[in-house]
Amino acid sequence: MKYFFIIILFFSSSAWAGTSSTVTGVSDYLFNGVSQTDEKAALQVSLDWAGDNGMYVGAWGSNVKFGEGTNLEADAYVGYYTALTSTINLDVGVAQYTYHGADISSDYNYAEAWTKFNYGNTNLNLWYAWDYFGTGAGHVIAMITQTFLVSDNLSIIAGADISSSLDEDKWSWETNDKNYIHWRVTAQYNLKGFDLSLGIEGTDLDTYGDTTLLFTVARTFDF
Repeated sequence: MKYFFIIILFFSSSAWAGTSSTVTGVSDYLFNGVSQTDEKAALQVSLDWAGDNGMYVGAWGSNVKFGEGTNLEADAYVGYYTALTSTINLDVGVAQYTYHGADISSDYNYAEAWTKFNYGNTNLNLWYAWDYFGTGAGHVIAMITQTFLVSDNLSIIAGADISSSLDEDKWSWETNDKNYIHWRVTAQYNLKGFDLSLGIEGTDLDTYGDTTLLFTVARTFDF
């Protein structure tokens, strides 16, 4: 929870300059293609602050539905964004994920670090967790996405990622399966300040992560 205290300090010292909040409704909360809401809709809210020096902090929350009564996820993160060259950008940071609603919900809490590279409309993102979902297993995710600009308001994003457990004795996605592949193709459209998206996502998992049609509507408010 220490990241929440970092966020409070940054917001109070910055007089809320560079602060925004995004409210999102989504037909299913998918985490790398796997539903966190039992294939039900979710309402998600973020609060973010970004400084002129590339530093940013934020908090994010969503309803979830898994485990024995776990119904809320509340996360905090801190990161740094900078240009490495005239064409390559770097984003590094760390997040703390927390879960609530049942006595055992906090057992799922874990932290994760990321490194993200951007080159034009191409992104390569890497995540590493050393205690994935409180299991004690290391876990990595590698993702690549490509954005195709159709017009000023419309873009198409295609991407794929692989999620891998580094210790399948402590965590595996399916029996004797320490990794899986997730893919998505999404159309995004901006309409009078609302960000709309419609996409299709799927995985190569057998027991969950079915191919899903996903609809999202979001609105960002600047302070």
